[in-house]
Formats: sequence, structure tokens, C-alpha cells
Amino acid sequence: MLERMFDTDQASYLAALNEPQRAAVTHGDGPLLVIAGAGTGKTKTLACRVAHLIATGVAPERILLLTFTRRAAGEMLGRVGRHTSPEAAARVWGGTFHSVAHRLLRIYGAAAGLDAGFTVMDVSDASDLMSLVRNELRVDTSARRLAKPETLVAIYSRTVNSRTRLADVLAANFPWCAADAEPIKTAFEAYTQRKRGQNVLDFDDLLLFWKAILGAPRISAVLRDLFDHILVDEYQDTNAIQGDILRSMRSDPANITVVGDDAQAIYSFRAATVRNIVEFPESYPGTRRVMLEQNYRSLNPILEASNAVMAGSRTGYAKMLWTERSGGTRPLLLTCTDEAAQSDAVCAHVLEQRERGIELKQQAVLFRAAQHSAHLEIELSRRNIPFVKYGGLRFIEAAHIKDIIALLRVLENPWDELAWWRTLQLLDGIGPSTSSKIMAELGVRPRSQRSPLSAILETPPKAPAPAAPHLEELRTALGDCTAKTGQPAVEIERLTLWCTPSWQRQYDNAAARVADAERLAQIASGYSSRSRLIADLCLDPPQSTGELAGAPMLDEDYLNLSTIHSAKGCEWEAVHVIHAADGMIPSDMATKDADEIEEERRLFYVALTRAKQSLFVHFPLRYYHRRMGLDDAHGYAQLTRFLPAQVRGLFEQRAWGAPEEDDARNGPSLGGAERVDRWLSDLWG
Repeated sequence: MLERMFDTDQASYLAALNEPQRAAVTHGDGPLLVIAGAGTGKTKTLACRVAHLIATGVAPERILLLTFTRRAAGEMLGRVGRHTSPEAAARVWGGTFHSVAHRLLRIYGAAAGLDAGFTVMDVSDASDLMSLVRNELRVDTSARRLAKPETLVAIYSRTVNSRTRLADVLAANFPWCAADAEPIKTAFEAYTQRKRGQNVLDFDDLLLFWKAILGAPRISAVLRDLFDHILVDEYQDTNAIQGDILRSMRSDPANITVVGDDAQAIYSFRAATVRNIVEFPESYPGTRRVMLEQNYRSLNPILEASNAVMAGSRTGYAKMLWTERSGGTRPLLLTCTDEAAQSDAVCAHVLEQRERGIELKQQAVLFRAAQHSAHLEIELSRRNIPFVKYGGLRFIEAAHIKDIIALLRVLENPWDELAWWRTLQLLDGIGPSTSSKIMAELGVRPRSQRSPLSAILETPPKAPAPAAPHLEELRTALGDCTAKTGQPAVEIERLTLWCTPSWQRQYDNAAARVADAERLAQIASGYSSRSRLIADLCLDPPQSTGELAGAPMLDEDYLNLSTIHSAKGCEWEAVHVIHAADGMIPSDMATKDADEIEEERRLFYVALTRAKQSLFVHFPLRYYHRRMGLDDAHGYAQLTRFLPAQVRGLFEQRAWGAPEEDDARNGPSLGGAERVDRWLSDLWG
């Protein structure tokens, strides 16, 4: 019966695939590399391959599916469930590298010396801990600039994930810190020891310890035998450690499928390396390569321009995107007189597209860096065009959510110094100094054999009079949670009651904070394990809070503003790319060598290929600045180097000037020679 169901569905989903997709889905044993161009059905292909493996007899629990977001894993496994059964899909090991690492370390971490009760820090927690370590080094910051904690965490992460020596990372990526290599090394050593003493891991540790247990002979054999097939999404975004882990996890035959697009490798600042996908056939001899080039997203004029941009690259796998969709107009390249004219042009074309039936939500404005949209945001507000900007504060980075998470971490790992530090300072009248004293009394630091949680429940620590009542309530709340373990949602509800007075004291909008905590409790209702909840919130958190979304509006339509990095994986009917000028795209901070310039080309390509029907590229000719107060008030830009003459021929090209400039200052429209004379006149001051 089950086999007949699979057979019927197999015919259905195989029939819906094009020939290269079908070749990838039905591939048997051995390494498989799927080069999937933008919009070519990558997710569909990968999900169908998982379904096909199950349908042809592979046990679902013997399949490992690695993605870069929990949402992507959920979407793929949802499709798998529709092709097989929800029960079969639920048995597949699916998730991000970090979430799978956390799951494996909970089971096998003892082989690497991990205590079973370890907790996971998010990036902001890591910065806080690095800050404590940095301060304890007692470096005289008045004598010279020392890297901030956030920068130290970035240096640490890049060094670890790229497997590159600290001195080389500093020289290549943080040259202003190179003279401080020794104190940075000392800080990293102290940071590592502090983590071990608290029994906490940061994101990088999850991968390091996964790699470490693969080096333990008995455990490595067990891990390699866990899975018959490993499938990896967005392989171009993996780093050196992730590549090492996959090579160590493989068995004979090397049943590993990776899907990605070297032309969309844009995350080197996170230590991702395009070499993993480019050198995959060398790492896995006998690799079969399948190219997905039929695009289902964009109209042909957009694809022709995008292909031409990438034709200038001489690295990676050559591909030519094409589509069976007919129609479409050439992308529009707008040369604007300045940023004001650019903002005017974007608003005009956004509204024009809206009148043609393309809602604001179906449009996006993309830019290289978050600050590039500042002028446009003002103009959008002036014209009453609602917008949402992506790349802001994430849910668990909001202070009140971090308060709840800290309390959960205290319950899960009583030696978590940062969690106690945050919790104790919620008490009225308690600051850093008193917190340190209470932590020493409880045995948090220096670490005692007795659990600090047991200590606070059995004997109230000494505290200032204003804090005493609230401290007693904390003891009661923690006691209630320890008495009824196993229900994270119930614990959050109880801890929210304790936090509310602190929020009312600190914030004007305490009700919004409580509402967010209720949302957190709703998220937690799907968990039976507190440790799993904490890990998932840190590793792949919800993106925003209601408070951060701004005031609710009657108009539910809104324009999407996003950095290009945040837009990867998304698509819109109309896309407006702004600041297509050298120094912006490519960024002047990312042009020191050919590899960086090629990544900037790929970033521009990603921006272009987000568009389905209409594409607008804006280039401001003039940028105003007053750096010295005495020099010229503006400078002239050059069009991005990624649009040479042969590529510009695939665009419709227009000029756009601010109406008030044309009418009030320029007078009649200027011819080419007159325009040049005007520019020169401006230069003379």
C-alpha cells in the first residue's frame, strides 16, 4: 500500500520537473553537484530529491538535510511530506548546520569533554562576554584605540571559521587592529577559558565541537554511520570548517548532494568561501555535475542583462540563464543628477508600478549598505509611501526578550555568568558592583561545586533594601519553574510575571514588552525541551517584534527596502537598485583584490536576478559632501564597473533630474556641450 502511494506520487512529482532537475532528483549513489542558477527551482529540486530517496527505500531518519535557515528546512520538509507523507518527512534530520551540531552534541558531546547541561550564546551575548574579558585585561584605552568587543568577536569568528591564522586575518580584514595582535590573542584565550568555565558555547563552538567529536575514533565511526545520504543547500555559502565536517561525515560511497550557485556566493565577510563549491569535484572524486539554467522567475530581458554582468567574471561555473516566458521590456538604467533626483525617480517609478497593478509589497528597493537608503527613506515618508526596511534588530536582541532568555538560561545552566549578570540587574537598586558580589556569594564566579541555582533557592543572598522584595519574588519564580520542569511555555509565563515590574519601571511601553513575551510563550508551546528552545532561539530566531515594526497603519501595503545581502533568496515583481556607482557597487571597502571585486560582481548579479517583471537601476551622477568645510560641496561619480558599454546596450537608458533643479536653476534643457560646460563651471566653484 505504502509502496503504491510512493509510486503514484513519484510519477507526479517527476513529471513536474524539467530534464536537468529530473536528472538531479533521480541520481543514485555517489557525490552530486547541482549548480542551480537564480530562479531555477533549486528548492523544488532538493525537496524532490529527498522525497525520491525515501520513495526508493532510504529510511527517512538516515537522511541529513542541511540548510542555512530553519525556515528553509521547514519549507523543504513540508514539500517532502506532500510527496511522501508528513510522518516520513518528520523523521528526516533537517536543519541548519548549527542546529544539527547542537542536536549531535547533546547526544555525543561528552566525547569532546562537554557537560550535558551546556547552553548556547547568541552573538550579542558573545560580545558581552568579550567585553568583560576586555575590561579585565585593563588595557589603557585612553592611550590608543582598542578594538571594540563586537569587533573582537568578528575577528575571532572569522579566524575560527576560515581556519586562518590570527595575524593573517588581521592583516587582510582588520588592518587597523594588526598592532594589537598580542592583546587580542590574550583576550581570545581568556574568552575561551571563560566559556569553558561557564559551560557555554558560542556559534563557532558548535561547529568546532562537531568537528572535534569527528576526530574521536569511536564516535566518528558512529557519526559517519548515522546517515546514508547528506544533502546541503546553498553550498556556496559554507565556510572551511563546514567543508571539513562534511568531508569527515561522508562514507563510501560518498552519498553527498550539494546544491548552490557560485555566482551567488556573497558572504565572505562571514568567512564563507566559494572554493568549497568550485573545488567540490576535487574533494569528491567521481562527482556528477548537473546544471540548472532554466529560470522560472524573470523575463528574458532581465536575464540577458544579468547574464551579461556575470559574463565579465572568469571564475566559477559558466552558465546561461534562459526562460520560456515571453514578453517583457528592457531593464531601465537611470542616470540621476544626484541623490535627491534618485529618490524622486524611485518614488515616481514605484508609484507608476503601483498604478499598473503591482502592489508596493511586490516591489523592492535594494542597496549595498544599510545607510544608502537614508535619503530615500525621508522622501518616501514625505510622499506617504509606507515601507519596511530589512536588516534591523532581531527578536531576541530586544532587551526584554533577552531578559526572559537569560532567566531560562539560569534554569538550564546555573553557572552561566552572563545570564546571572543580566538577571540580577533587573532588580531595583542592583548595579554591576552588587551583581558581582551576589554572583560570588552564589558561587557563579569563581565557580563553586554547588549549583548557584540551589544556593539562591535555599538561602537568600545579601541585597540592598530596595531589591529585597523583588529578589524574594525571583526566588519564588525560579522555585516554581524548577518544581514543574519540562514545560518551557509555562516557565516563560511565570518568568514574565516576575519581569513585568522591572519593565514597567524601565520602559514607557511595558504592555508591548509583555505582548512580546506572550508571543515568545506561544513559540515555546511547540517545545518540550528548554535547552532545545534556547538553542533554536539563538541559532535561528524570529526576525522582529511588534514594537520594532512601528505604529500600525490602515494601509497594509508597504514597499520593501533591503540590503542586497538580506534580499538573497527573495523575489519581487519590480526591483529598484539604487546607488549603482563605483564606490557603492562595488563598495570602496571591498576592492583591494580580484577576489573581493568578483564577490561584489556576484552581489550586483544577485540584486538584478531578484526581479520578475521590471528592473530599474539608478545611478546618481553627483554626491554632495562637506568633509572639510572649505572644499567643493560635491563630487562626481562613475557608473559601476559592472555595467560596461556592451552590458549597457541591454538596458534602456534615460536621464533623470530633480524637477525643481531643472525649472528653477537650469532653465531650458541643456545640450551635451552645455551640460559639460555647466559641470566644469561647478568644478571651478
